[in-house]
Amino acid sequence: MDRTAEPRRAEEIWQATLGELQLRMPRATYDTWLKDSMVVAHEDGVYIIGVPNAYAKDWLEQRLHRLVKSVLEGVAERSVDLRFVVRTPAERALAARNGDPPLFKGNGVHDLDREDTPLSLNPKYTFETFVVGDNSRLAHAAALSVTDRPGQKYNPLLIYGGTGLGKTHLMQAIGHRMAANGARVLYVTSEDFMIDLINAIRTQTTEAFRAKYRTAELLLIDDVHFIAGKESTQEEFFHTFNALHAASRQIVLTSDRHPQAMTTLEERLRSRFGGGLCVDIRPPDLEVRAAILKAKASQAGFNLPNDAIMLIAQRVRSNIRDLEGALNRVIAEAQIGEEPITHQRVLAVLDTLAPPQAMMSPDQIIDLVANRLRCDRGRLLGPGRTKEVALARQILMHLLRNISGMSLPQIGELLQRDHTTVLHGIEKIEALIDTDDHVRQTVMALQEELYATVRR
Repeated sequence: MDRTAEPRRAEEIWQATLGELQLRMPRATYDTWLKDSMVVAHEDGVYIIGVPNAYAKDWLEQRLHRLVKSVLEGVAERSVDLRFVVRTPAERALAARNGDPPLFKGNGVHDLDREDTPLSLNPKYTFETFVVGDNSRLAHAAALSVTDRPGQKYNPLLIYGGTGLGKTHLMQAIGHRMAANGARVLYVTSEDFMIDLINAIRTQTTEAFRAKYRTAELLLIDDVHFIAGKESTQEEFFHTFNALHAASRQIVLTSDRHPQAMTTLEERLRSRFGGGLCVDIRPPDLEVRAAILKAKASQAGFNLPNDAIMLIAQRVRSNIRDLEGALNRVIAEAQIGEEPITHQRVLAVLDTLAPPQAMMSPDQIIDLVANRLRCDRGRLLGPGRTKEVALARQILMHLLRNISGMSLPQIGELLQRDHTTVLHGIEKIEALIDTDDHVRQTVMALQEELYATVRR
């Protein structure tokens, strides 16, 4: 395959997509959000599109993603994965001079021919600021152990779990600790790795690429599940992994799932990922959520009353990122309004942050569960008692209760069950969320898809 032709072909497809989009949307919308976009990387049906600023990125992801993806798939005549990234002014200038997509730098500056590449770690993500609970105790202990004996005890260390639970925080804490001890640390997302590889192939600088990644004493790869299904990226990552592992260099990975659940990941990579230690971070319970809120409020220099902390912890149960977002909003409201934090004020803020439940109809939830769990709607609502149908129905009960806000009798009437059966089903799923990785990931994926659908 002529790899130098791949970027040109991808850019041609994107330009044709833009032409089609011009016909489908108002000119002002197109000029504002899409006119200056371009392909910065492409592999195996994944298009990473550069846009001028964060506003365009957010708007395209939240409002136009479905339309753009649909048109792109029509032009490319295949299923695609579409992602948007912000290009820097320097990259746009380079593109204008060269007349082709720029070398995209990804998360921080990753110039392959420089040794003074800055370390792109969040200064807040340290062990000292990580709140340990039952949901993360093993992962935290494993991370500390890695910093004591890098490349020896747990190599690789893979931390997996849902969105916003602290995986990146813990990974970067390892990076901070080892960098302070003088280690050469390289932190990238798997998207950065793929973009660097594509750019290296295009510019014939693969040796510089390999030197960059294979000389690190600690390699941190965030969201490694993203490389699943990307043939060229997996091939290069396999050799990078082997080179580092053979030299006893520490590798730390994060993922949204266990390696064995990455069905499109090559078996040889699944085997290597599982050859070290795989630990999960689960959603925090009420006490841990409250402790996290107290810690983050203290870091922000804000004294939040205990009843306000407990109210936020009780209402925001999805992940730590949402917890922090709710806390920041409460603090901002208090500072801007110069008013004390009261129970009613916190409730008002939380109501503005909650997903618009009125738009999440029971039918919408039923259809999603039926489709995603491959369970016929009639069987889901009917008397069937097979193990698979019963589990799907109990997950449906949990979602109807927690997302649509239906009462137990209302759910029972809809599913033709009494309210005690519904209560038992919900309690069973809540218990499985704490103990069963598959059920937890399934429920979280369904919740995220429902929320994303409502926000569009």
